Amino acid sequence: QSVAITGASGSGKSTLLALLAGMDRPSTGQVWIDGVDLDSLDENGRADLRAQKIGFVFQNFQLIDHYTALENVALPLSFAGVPESVRLKRAKRMLDLVGLKTHMKHKPSELSGGQQQRVGIARALVTDPQIVFADEPTGNLDSSTSDEVIRVIIDILREQKKTLVMVTHDQSIAEYGDKIIHLLDGRITDVVINETKITKQNEPMSSGN
Repeated sequence: QSVAITGASGSGKSTLLALLAGMDRPSTGQVWIDGVDLDSLDENGRADLRAQKIGFVFQNFQLIDHYTALENVALPLSFAGVPESVRLKRAKRMLDLVGLKTHMKHKPSELSGGQQQRVGIARALVTDPQIVFADEPTGNLDSSTSDEVIRVIIDILREQKKTLVMVTHDQSIAEYGDKIIHLLDGRITDVVINETKITKQNEPMSSGN
């Protein structure tokens, strides 16, 4: 399933994403991923879980300037101790999947914004995560490129039967989600599935703003 979290600046979207990804601890309540209570893990345990089960797509791409697209995508696998030949093979497959087969040796400065974000998508997927968290994945792109990039993310994750949780302030991007969660002042105001509002809540978030 793809879930979009939307709301105005300061509504708590990034705080919620940080809680769900185990980067922040909730002051109350629990976050579970694949049967594991994140609060039961120490910092190393949560880092290991993120490395094994979670991929991230960032608004500002966060690519290493002096690395090629192939090297940027392979980088998470090097942290996991995957042999070089294996990680390069998997990185090439991911870049092919996002339509950058002919750009593997390009560095970020040689790529357009949309292409850089495709590299970011490939990097998020190369570890075969169960969940991909995307923080304003189209925030630095123009409208036509945004539409192109979000379609790539949605299509790949649906085909691979993975979960997407994306934060966005752009309602047109949020509408790509199977479920849309609206936040206001740190509270869930409504949840929409298939364009039909099914529930209204006024539940406070556990932590932050």
